[in-house]
Amino acid sequence: MSTGHRIVVLGAGYTGMFSAIRLAHRTRRTGVEITLVNPSGRFVERLRMHQIAAGQELPHHRIADLLDGTGVTFVQGAATAIDPEARRITVDGTTPLAYDTLVYALGSSTDTGNAPGADAHAFTLNSPETAGRFAARLTELAAAGGTVTVCGGGLTGIEAATEIAEAHPGLDITLISTQEPGAMMGDKARAYLHRVLDRLRITRETGVRVEKVLPDAVELADGRVLRSDACLWTTGVRVSPLAADAGIATDQRGLILTDTTLRSVSHPDIHAVGDAAAITMDFGQLHGSCQSGLPTAQYTADTIARLVHGKNVKPFRFGYFHQPLSLGRKDAVIQFTKADFTPSRLRLTGRSAAWYKELVSGSPLTTYRYSKRMNMTTFVSKRGSATPRPAA
Repeated sequence: MSTGHRIVVLGAGYTGMFSAIRLAHRTRRTGVEITLVNPSGRFVERLRMHQIAAGQELPHHRIADLLDGTGVTFVQGAATAIDPEARRITVDGTTPLAYDTLVYALGSSTDTGNAPGADAHAFTLNSPETAGRFAARLTELAAAGGTVTVCGGGLTGIEAATEIAEAHPGLDITLISTQEPGAMMGDKARAYLHRVLDRLRITRETGVRVEKVLPDAVELADGRVLRSDACLWTTGVRVSPLAADAGIATDQRGLILTDTTLRSVSHPDIHAVGDAAAITMDFGQLHGSCQSGLPTAQYTADTIARLVHGKNVKPFRFGYFHQPLSLGRKDAVIQFTKADFTPSRLRLTGRSAAWYKELVSGSPLTTYRYSKRMNMTTFVSKRGSATPRPAA
């Protein structure tokens, strides 16, 4: 059976890559044409950017190699416009690409617009290139015993600070956060985290906000100025304006508003996954993470396959399972959670937790490899009610 149905996946991050590969398997021998569009030819393991920042060399994964044998066409280029009425995408400002179904998986990046000077003077982990430049700067500073500030006490900031402290013990590292690092964890897991931060001699500035980033310092909202030979910015999230510019219904942050089947409420032929989608469960809106992103990609691939075959689909359901946090290469803390992301009584620490975290970080590539031949699942929990319909 040949349908001639054209599916375009925008973005080859964790969710876009999984959507394309699983779709290829689920629609094989139907004549469906799948095209994956991404500006870079390299697949980026965002879960490992803090390792690059600490000076580690990571394997280079080519998108074309990951797609080998799937039949998916890879187009290297940046989507610059979407015409949802004509169902057409413009790539690199010139090349038109038509679709019948669009999977919007452009993800997110760190927002350096939160504080004056952050865009000019702070490093980010938005790409291997930016992380590599930060690593080079740390190597320069290590010899002189310089100072490093990590702005943002979320999972990314903590992982970066501990990884850097382990790799460069001579650096003076300060973690700056509006909330206590590990605030989302249970008491015992959080206490373990702070013991590791103490062991690695990482100074914490908690309950303060960075007002301005200077070439050699950061200015805090309370008026203090901290010396900073290198500043890493890990707080705040921004998404591509592409959807909002195209007239697709989005929330105030630019995330596509979705229905119970993760389809755009304004354009049902557009499916949004991962960080690009505003997905609300009974316990609240999903936050951007690989833990929730891969299930949205799996569900969307299965949904599109069912729609192509004329079958009904069920609403999306999801529940969180854990908060995995690496603390260097040989240590970690894993806080297991309830479906709503609140901490449960279970936790894992030390080397066994580091092994667990490494398994989690490497699981997407394993999933892609096996998904070419079988239907791998990335759901650990589907507890809770089905996705409610968003408010207008």
